[in-house]
Amino acid sequence: MAKFLLTLSLTAFLLSACGKQTDAVTLTIINSLDVERRGEIVEVPLADLTRKLDVPDTARLVVRNEAGYEVPVQRTHDGKLLFPATVAALDTARYIVQPGTPAPVPVKVCGRVYPERLDDLAWENDRVAFRAYGPALQATGERGYGYDLLAKRDTDLPVLDERYALHLKQGISYHEDHGNGMDCYAVGPTLGGGTTALLNSEGRIAYPWCYRTCEVLDNGPLRFAARLTFPPMALDGDTVVETRLIALDLGSYFNCTEVAYRGLSHEAPLVVGIVLHDDTGEVALSEDGYMAYADPTTGKGNGRLFVSALFPDSVQEMKTAFFPPAEQKQRAGACGHLLARTTYRPGTCYVYYWGFAWDKAIGTNFDAWQGRLEQEAGKLKHPLAVAVE
Repeated sequence: MAKFLLTLSLTAFLLSACGKQTDAVTLTIINSLDVERRGEIVEVPLADLTRKLDVPDTARLVVRNEAGYEVPVQRTHDGKLLFPATVAALDTARYIVQPGTPAPVPVKVCGRVYPERLDDLAWENDRVAFRAYGPALQATGERGYGYDLLAKRDTDLPVLDERYALHLKQGISYHEDHGNGMDCYAVGPTLGGGTTALLNSEGRIAYPWCYRTCEVLDNGPLRFAARLTFPPMALDGDTVVETRLIALDLGSYFNCTEVAYRGLSHEAPLVVGIVLHDDTGEVALSEDGYMAYADPTTGKGNGRLFVSALFPDSVQEMKTAFFPPAEQKQRAGACGHLLARTTYRPGTCYVYYWGFAWDKAIGTNFDAWQGRLEQEAGKLKHPLAVAVE
């Protein structure tokens, strides 16, 4: 009853402030899981809101929760309005949308291309950071196929600009922890921290090179998104061009990634790979829709990275695949990959999630992390539903 009265009070306040009911739209957020969803980013088509509010598509909008407090918002390149929602287990929550000027908020999700460091694309949120290698690195002949993982701790603010500046201008290495994390992950000529690749007709991985072009589409405060296009690749008689749309939200350990291959004339096996740096490390392959590996990191005393991939749709196979001894030398000493295999169909997008957590940042072990992965996999299969009233 108290919650109902609070909702009525908020609605009455908004109507008295605006003078008519059409000046506000109510969003009902529905949580079908028996777990609280706290600060989860939801998205609503902007056109649905501006049409109901009878305002131009370019109008600025403010979102408030049931208690009347404003929450951060972001417009995306593809016409959505983002905001963080908190919904109790098996419950609903209501948010009010009105025209207005949103209050400024600190940007904790951001990224850019670093031409000063061989065209790295590096991005981060309040928990983790990542890197994809660019054309200037490929021009050197170095083989950097996979995603790099950049650990953060004891801060929710951006750190990458400072790390690059200190590393490049003052010789203060980002491979050492100076108080907020470090780069302690080895990629080399492997799929790194969760990269996709096609298999050729012989069942071998067709490794992608560094990205060819990059377009940053969204740059905070709630989501970073970029589109990467890769150099043409020969595969079983086809010339294939790969594109990836990568998006990282505030509060998440995982990038949502859509992968497509233009020029492919036939179905082909596709794998998501996580490099293995030892042959005795902890591994999790779950029918709940995830795989994970406790990476030992480089150097002593740097903890472990719980490198993981999540699959909203079922995969055909998950396995550990070790390199032959001779190939381990070619792969900078890596032992092999965790691989999740599915079939890619031309003209479609393959969607999955990849990321990691650093045990020195989250303070839990690999078993506890797997519990977190089970929750995250459940959220992907049962996303928050949004009703526009």
